[in-house]
Amino acid sequence: MTKAHEKSARTRAREFALQGLYQHLVGRNEAQDIDLFTRDLNGFHKADSAHYDALLHGCIAQGAELDARLSPLLDRPLAELSPVEHAVLWIGTYEFLHCADVPWRVVINECIELAKSFGGTDGHKFVNGVLNRLAPQIRGEEVARDPARRS
Repeated sequence: MTKAHEKSARTRAREFALQGLYQHLVGRNEAQDIDLFTRDLNGFHKADSAHYDALLHGCIAQGAELDARLSPLLDRPLAELSPVEHAVLWIGTYEFLHCADVPWRVVINECIELAKSFGGTDGHKFVNGVLNRLAPQIRGEEVARDPARRS
């Protein structure tokens, strides 16, 4: 069995959402147009479509709020982020805010994997750093309870 077959439906949803958010950030495509295109892509049927919908539509609708949360944590202006890093950070921030069923460490790990698969050489390190600083701001109680954070 290849690694591609081992991906969870949620992981696939994040990958398709990332591709859609990239289209939005680069081409200013509307969410509905992106959605119609994406649902026809090979493999979409294996994705968690509800999670994909939440990520794609939620991130686009709340882009300004997500950017406002991210901006103070960045080492460069938002405009200088690669579209992949920007989209991955939107996904991570959105999941921290709205997907309480996804543990904060899982959010970060999934975003690191997205950045490794689709982003530049060291983009995953940047994503990791930003999301590790953001997690306590949004998921403070959960992060505080994590025994690995106390050492």
